[in-house]
Amino acid sequence: MTFDEAIAFALTLPDTELATSYGKPAVKVASNGRAFLFPSHEPDTSFGVAIDLDTIEILKATEPETYWQTPHYEGWPGVLIRYDGKDEDRVRDVIGRSRDYATALPKTRPRKRK
Repeated sequence: MTFDEAIAFALTLPDTELATSYGKPAVKVASNGRAFLFPSHEPDTSFGVAIDLDTIEILKATEPETYWQTPHYEGWPGVLIRYDGKDEDRVRDVIGRSRDYATALPKTRPRKRK
């Protein structure tokens, strides 16, 4: 699944919108402004989703060829998904679970400008 395909799928989920995160395209929960699907620091191989730490460990243990983290993401609720993952249905399920995870978070607060 490419990043564009992931975005297209994520936008079919309820309460989602195309937005930006750190100046790059991302999909956010419209009601709270939380990004749940975003480009990774490894844009040639993977995109990222926000999801709880326990689920990240399960994904990495059960399908490490698809779900992984670099040191940048370790300890943070985000996992990388390789574009060449074998099970697109599972990737879609993870994207949906990511949206559910982000939906449960509190609304983002605006950043203060200096």
